[in-house]
Amino acid sequence: MKVEVKELLDAGVHFGHLTRKWDPNMAPYIYMERNGIHIINLYKTAAKIEETSQALHKIAASGKKILFVATKKQAKDIVAEKAGAVTMPYITERWPGGMLTNFVTIRKAVKKMAMIDKMKKDGTFLTLSKKERLQVDRLRAKLEKNLGSISDMTRLPGALFVVDIKREHIAIKEAQKLNIPIFAMVDTNSDPRQVDYLIPANDDASKSIDKILTLVTSAIADGLSERKSDKTEKEEGADTEVKATKKSAAKKKVAVDEEE
Repeated sequence: MKVEVKELLDAGVHFGHLTRKWDPNMAPYIYMERNGIHIINLYKTAAKIEETSQALHKIAASGKKILFVATKKQAKDIVAEKAGAVTMPYITERWPGGMLTNFVTIRKAVKKMAMIDKMKKDGTFLTLSKKERLQVDRLRAKLEKNLGSISDMTRLPGALFVVDIKREHIAIKEAQKLNIPIFAMVDTNSDPRQVDYLIPANDDASKSIDKILTLVTSAIADGLSERKSDKTEKEEGADTEVKATKKSAAKKKVAVDEEE
């Protein structure tokens, strides 16, 4: 994947934070200071996007899920749309504490959602009193809002992709505890040492977030289609093998019949 620096420039990816708010560990990725604001070196950003995309492509091709995390206003809708398009789970409401470290409990809550849906399908829901139905509906809506986007995530994700690591520090801590690789957009006010793969970028402007997410999710989409074609090839190979085995068995049978 070739990343054009001009595209990143047009999307405002290079605007960092005020110089007084900087994290010195971001120094290698800062190009200069302009009007009291740090400017990110987009050549380094482009190189990091390519490196990150390759790694995400591999994870997607291996069949593991990548959990996207972004609860800030400018990023929520973009993440929901982009992650949803490549069927990856995402958290855009408040991070549910213990989402990773206490995954069993979170799965129980997701199962509760499925149970309510089943009740509605088989008519059990209608046997409840009006008050109970209201309570169940409220619970379902609350669960859907917080966990609906991860209902297909049956096991821990293979990686985390975070927009704004300062804001999502609880998610970062949980992933670190479980050694889940962390990919992130890191602005000049954050410590890049907290993540495994960083993309130095403006994590406050929706245009910049959109640009970076478009690039990384396109790498994920490639990984998924590679997995699909590998699967098809394997299935076709297995079919051919079965046919060949049947053919040779049939030939043997004919030979035995002729001998008799």
